[in-house]
Amino acid sequence: MADGRRPPAPFAGERLTSEERLRRRTDYLRCYRTGRRRHGPLAILYFVPNQLGHPRLGITASRKVGKAVVRQRLKRRIKEVYRRWQDRGRLPALDLVIHLKPEAGKSDFPALRAELLRLLGGARERRETAG
Repeated sequence: MADGRRPPAPFAGERLTSEERLRRRTDYLRCYRTGRRRHGPLAILYFVPNQLGHPRLGITASRKVGKAVVRQRLKRRIKEVYRRWQDRGRLPALDLVIHLKPEAGKSDFPALRAELLRLLGGARERRETAG
């Protein structure tokens, strides 16, 4: 990279590196305000192109989803689905924000996984046809 940092190694270990995650509030707001969105019964996926050359993931959940234990469990599950998604390496350079709806707090893992794969697959397909 031009600023001296190395690009993230694809699938380096099991965790998402700091370069693969959205961390700044401005990045989240840019996704919400200028990004495209896909809706589902459990979550909304916001996505906007970035200039970094690789995708980044962010997850938001309000207190309407559930108490802190429930929200953190859902975030861990989303990261697990994203890490193990086979098409992750084919994603273009996008900032992705998954915003959980209150119904997600009552859902089981297979339903959440199916919805996330559908939303992520749709973002990849739309981006490929548009670019």
